[in-house]
Amino acid sequence: QVELVESGGGLVQAGTSLRLSCQASRRTFRNYVMGWFRQAPGKEREFVAAIARIGGSTGYADSVKGRFTISRDNDKNTLYLQMNSLKPGDTAVYYCAAAEDHSRSIYYTEREYDYWGQGTQVTVSS
Repeated sequence: QVELVESGGGLVQAGTSLRLSCQASRRTFRNYVMGWFRQAPGKEREFVAAIARIGGSTGYADSVKGRFTISRDNDKNTLYLQMNSLKPGDTAVYYCAAAEDHSRSIYYTEREYDYWGQGTQVTVSS
């Protein structure tokens, strides 16, 4: 089992940037496929980005492609999400997630992830 703790959220203006972090509790962090999801008020949780165990392969939702970058530092057991050119539509609670199964390099759906953080709020004002 792995515990995940997100940080870095906040209130920002449209057009600015934020970097989210997700600290994992275990040194086996490198064994997990990692992802970011978000949930806006009144909406279902949606996929944002994912990254393979040793980096390299990444995947993004169309809505964030070209603006967000997912990365990981396996030596620090930390996942990142660099968010640039933020829009009010990016307002949501952001969650990091870990998947034990690594039969594929990345995953795009909630059910494929086994562990979740508590979330961090990102609010983008216009």
